[in-house]
Amino acid sequence: MRRILVVDDDADLRMTVASALTEGQYIVEQAADGEEAVNRVRAKSFDLVLMDVNMPRLSGIEALKEIKAHDPSIMVIILTAYSNIRDAIEATRLGAYNYLEKPVKSENLVYMIDQAFKSQNMVKSLSYSAPVFNLPSGNEFVGQSNEMKKIFSVIDRLARVDTAVLIRGESGTGKELVAQSLHYSGPRKDNRFVAINCSAIPESLMESEFFGHEKGAFTGADSRKIGKFQYAEGGTLFLDEIGEIPASMQVKLLRVLQEKKFTPVGSNREIEMNVRIVAATNRNLEVMIKDGSFREDLFYRLNVLPIQLPPLRERKNDIESLSKYFTDKFNQRYQKKIRGVSDEALALLKAHRWPGNIRELENVMEHAFVLEMEEMITIDSLPEKIRNIAVATPIGSVNSGLVSGAILKTGTTTDSDDDIEEVNLSAHADSSEVSMDGSAMSFRMSVQKFDFQASKEEFEKQFLIEALRVFKGKINQTAIHANIPKKTLLRKLEKYGIIAKDYNND
Repeated sequence: MRRILVVDDDADLRMTVASALTEGQYIVEQAADGEEAVNRVRAKSFDLVLMDVNMPRLSGIEALKEIKAHDPSIMVIILTAYSNIRDAIEATRLGAYNYLEKPVKSENLVYMIDQAFKSQNMVKSLSYSAPVFNLPSGNEFVGQSNEMKKIFSVIDRLARVDTAVLIRGESGTGKELVAQSLHYSGPRKDNRFVAINCSAIPESLMESEFFGHEKGAFTGADSRKIGKFQYAEGGTLFLDEIGEIPASMQVKLLRVLQEKKFTPVGSNREIEMNVRIVAATNRNLEVMIKDGSFREDLFYRLNVLPIQLPPLRERKNDIESLSKYFTDKFNQRYQKKIRGVSDEALALLKAHRWPGNIRELENVMEHAFVLEMEEMITIDSLPEKIRNIAVATPIGSVNSGLVSGAILKTGTTTDSDDDIEEVNLSAHADSSEVSMDGSAMSFRMSVQKFDFQASKEEFEKQFLIEALRVFKGKINQTAIHANIPKKTLLRKLEKYGIIAKDYNND
């Protein structure tokens, strides 16, 4: 349940506001001035603060600064008399969500709080762990790693200004979600967010798509068309894949960014624009500048406030919270009640390098949801490419605590008696044994028993026993981590008289 703090030195007003909000099933607390408000926020978690401007000890403006410094995700709505509107506007510049004039009408208050919480499912939902931008599109921008906390902090600051932003990062890292977060947590949130994928527009149509055209401007222009710059008036225009814009269009785009004006195709009239530009790319623009395929002046015009999104492989700590988010999302979509991802499956997810980043993780989670019949996402329901990670990775590095040693074969699995190989053989005059030295499995073979088949079988038997001990007798996990097809593993266990359940308590 949402927690709201009502701050005003007028006790009657506090009670009136608190009563109106309690009916909305919020948890409401009160503070008599700015100093008490700051102390309460530092001592307890609040989602939203309703606060007067003029108060004793600490004004609403000063309290706002301290509250935002403590937790930028807390939404603040300023309550003000008409004579203090200028202070209220200053408060919004400093990070307040909005302001309400006194006397406060209940319906206006409830509506604004509802809108604030929709935005906060971006700004405070800028936190599954720190922030999680929860966007009107239904998507969320999730992260708990230090890298993402820094990104969230940057977004919170950039949302308040109107300068162009360039978002950089690999495909699938969430660049459009950042752009949406900037829009929906800033002063343009009530106007349109318009996205253009520059790589998807043919060069011959790009100018018309951007700036619109007049009827008859070219063959096929049967009617007047409004371009995306005009359609986004008052809002935000997101230029995705900006590196794909051809040189001829780069010149025109630069002029529009400089002059804040554009001319539709086939028209003589200039149209002034009030649009914030947010661009994104996964290309190396500096290299493109050197080879002449991207204009340096356009780069500097866009790169005023850059945001660099880290790839998922550099923020592995976010995989657990992202998995939780996708679990909730797909539970709703597929009407399931899966509780989460098993420790073993999560270990494999963290071991993958995620070349497709968050988009790839979402695809993997959806794949698992379609196949999983239990309460938890298990290894068996993950795609083969993820399961095969255990093949190429020492077991202990996939999930610390699972095993102390045992280096496994790398490569693809085959269903043959030669599945277990690449044994570390060293001649030893007196013994023939398999030993675990804490870092690798080594096989010391007696030269007096220089029999390949017998030695191989002894190794296989000891290898299987150790693998079953590590994975507590679980056939599926042993097969996956030890890189043995399940039917081969079962055949080998039968061959050597090994009973898997004998190792489930080790």
